[in-house]
Amino acid sequence: MQTRLFLIVSSLWLIFFCGDCSKGGNNDSPIPPLNPPVAVNEVDFWLTKADQTALLEKQTTVLTFGTSSNTNLNIEIDSTQTFQTIDGFGYTLTGGSAQLINAMTAAQKANLLQELFGTASNAISISYLRLSIGASDLNAAAFTYDDMVPGQTDLPLANFNLKADKAGGTGLIPLLKEILTINPNIKIIAAPWSPPVWMKDNSSFTGGSLQTQYYDVYAKYFVKYIQGMKEEGITIDAITPQNEPLHPGNNPSLLMLATDQRDFIKKNLGPAFRTAGINTRIFVYDHNCDRLDYPLTILNDPEAKQYVDGSAFHMYAGDIIALSQVHISHPDKNVY
Repeated sequence: MQTRLFLIVSSLWLIFFCGDCSKGGNNDSPIPPLNPPVAVNEVDFWLTKADQTALLEKQTTVLTFGTSSNTNLNIEIDSTQTFQTIDGFGYTLTGGSAQLINAMTAAQKANLLQELFGTASNAISISYLRLSIGASDLNAAAFTYDDMVPGQTDLPLANFNLKADKAGGTGLIPLLKEILTINPNIKIIAAPWSPPVWMKDNSSFTGGSLQTQYYDVYAKYFVKYIQGMKEEGITIDAITPQNEPLHPGNNPSLLMLATDQRDFIKKNLGPAFRTAGINTRIFVYDHNCDRLDYPLTILNDPEAKQYVDGSAFHMYAGDIIALSQVHISHPDKNVY
């Protein structure tokens, strides 16, 4: 064993020694040094840092795929199994946001809108927006599109108008028109935080429930909203009957139980959309992942289900696996 080990080491020494000698002048064909291959970038990525030293900046760092083993999880892609397509990614555009954006200088506003909705390499390219039907809890004040003095009602919705979101109000509608000039294909979903208070059992913007006697007129309220936005050149792709229906503590807000939403959709909202020829999709629930019983209560009712495109979820509570569980129960309906 000692002899063999000595010979191997000696051979290696000789090889390295001769390799070094090849650089001398006595060799007519010198062997060039071996250079590692130049790494070629295989992934482009943009970076934003918390301290804002980088804001959606394209990075020049070379990222390549190696062959060394690691302990990372494998992601297996089964091309034979498909699910729903993605409609888009985006944010809620509140009345408060609209007022702040509209208060910027013309140059600042133009730059911001291009960064958010444009197609340049440094743009986020938002493809979906969420609106509140009337005020949300992030507006300066609570309002709906048919507010009446206390004690009065408006069953024919003669007082309905969108002026609170036009110029002189939040400026939401003029801002949306500017956004649509940048991205005319952006999709929009809208949800109410509260119906007009004269329809509620507590006559307040905060909490309370929709009185059944106003179900039909409230369905027509949705129709007038969608038609009114269409007249402004704004297409509402989808709605939910209520934002966070199990959280009546916001101002504005509404408590709408699953059975209430089920009955409202199947008896009033769905038929009203069908009668008016409205193709706006209806998403049910619009709340956290901890109450599967809510969307399933509606989807399990065939009469209500026929009007529903899918279920919408928030991520403040529960587990995202809820989306898969609802999908498994009703694979013909989408999840958002």
